[in-house]
Amino acid sequence: MIARIFAAVLVAALAFGMAARSVWDGVYTEEQAKRGAALYAKECAGCHGPSLTGAEEAPALVGSTFTSNWNGMTLGDLFERTRTTMPQNDPGKVSRPQHADILAYILSVNRFPAGKAELEPKTEVLREIKFETERGK
Repeated sequence: MIARIFAAVLVAALAFGMAARSVWDGVYTEEQAKRGAALYAKECAGCHGPSLTGAEEAPALVGSTFTSNWNGMTLGDLFERTRTTMPQNDPGKVSRPQHADILAYILSVNRFPAGKAELEPKTEVLREIKFETERGK
């Protein structure tokens, strides 16, 4: 009975475009974030800075300005933005799995908790994960 109720609530939430999970639910692994750190250093740090604080025209990927800009959106939105526009000099150079790893690294630097399952490189799955600046918002 409880499983049926949970399933009905989940279906209703998805039907109304509500994310079933949030970045506070441990949506990436520490190992994935480590892979993402190496990829970030190679593919992103030249523009966004080694500590994700931004440089010249590239925005910061860490801190309150970054998180407030994405608050209420989904990881699918963020994933698609980076996947289709980054790296700026060669969009598409980085694979979907690599973008997911880099996103995991960005989440880790922004102090969202790691979990037991890796962030999937599928936009439709990532659209079910809400980006929230505060837990439970």
